[in-house]
Amino acid sequence: MSRKHRKHDDHEEHVDESWLIPYADLLTLLLALFIVLYSMNSVDVKKFEEMSQAFSIALSNGSGVLDLPSIVKEGEDTTKKNQGGDKDNDKQTESQQQQEQQSESSLEELIKKEQAELEDLKKKIDAYIDKNGLTSDLETKMNMSQLLIIISDNALFAPAQATVKPESRELAGAIATMLTQYPNYDVIVAGHTDDTPIHNSQFRSNWDLSVMRAVRFLDVMLENKALDEKRFSATGYGENHPVAENNSVANKAKNRRVEVSILHTYVNTQSTQNLSVGGNASQ
Repeated sequence: MSRKHRKHDDHEEHVDESWLIPYADLLTLLLALFIVLYSMNSVDVKKFEEMSQAFSIALSNGSGVLDLPSIVKEGEDTTKKNQGGDKDNDKQTESQQQQEQQSESSLEELIKKEQAELEDLKKKIDAYIDKNGLTSDLETKMNMSQLLIIISDNALFAPAQATVKPESRELAGAIATMLTQYPNYDVIVAGHTDDTPIHNSQFRSNWDLSVMRAVRFLDVMLENKALDEKRFSATGYGENHPVAENNSVANKAKNRRVEVSILHTYVNTQSTQNLSVGGNASQ
């Protein structure tokens, strides 16, 4: 009996401790979790504010992208900080307004300067027209976007032709010479026709005729090598931008024309309405 009892006692002394392994693993995982959570909630305030200031300066909008009211230094007076930020914002806003005013003032000065130059050019062209008795063939118009020289097709071309008349080459050369005194303007030469259909061995349509008339006139102008070719272009509108109804011989003659547009470089779009280049500008 005593031997059996002793064996039973030895069995009770060795308790099953296998549960400690998963328990220890669980504690280890919890500890790791708490460490990760703690590290995520720890913020280097100094570095964070430096980064915030860097973003604020880069974007230049008066307020930092990372300015968070919940992240402040211990003991810092948030009211004073906000007041200081408001003052900085006011200063930046005032500075921006001053810059805008200066830009607008500079733009107005450039517009006035160009307007004065183009008015001077218009006077020279008008004087040339009067001197050479071309008042029935040439006309000038001025607005805030361009100076427009309107030339009748009769003064330049034979009917249904695109070759500049020999006697009209002097006119193209005179305009070119005057333009050399104003080299900073873009110039567009545009051809226009009436609505009479055309189809011959040279031109399939009024589009062809209007384009080639503009190109040929521009060719003569650019014989003056003092002009910068990069500032010149040619286009054709056919019959699509008439200045009069195509219901009479006189009106059809008005629609057959070449227009030379000297364009403003600076235009105040808020105070003026830009007129489109070509037929709309002369209507």
